Amino acid sequence: MKILIIGIAAGVLTTAAFLPQLVRVVKTKHTKDLSLSTFLLFSLGVFLWLIYGILLKEMPIILANGLTLIFSVLILAIKIKHG
Repeated sequence: MKILIIGIAAGVLTTAAFLPQLVRVVKTKHTKDLSLSTFLLFSLGVFLWLIYGILLKEMPIILANGLTLIFSVLILAIKIKHG
């Protein structure tokens, strides 16, 4: 149970870390200072973590990476559209 709590806490913190960036990008549409290649690589890595979590049937990994992937893809979409 302690391991699950650590996993959930890690997922909440790392996912929440993207919220301020997403909110800022959505509000301002300013993405000039964001690296497209970094966000592409990051999104691919998060997608693979999501697949890994699904294969292991580990809900903390699935939820955290699923949400983070959504946030990252939204930022990427705005970067591509307004970049």
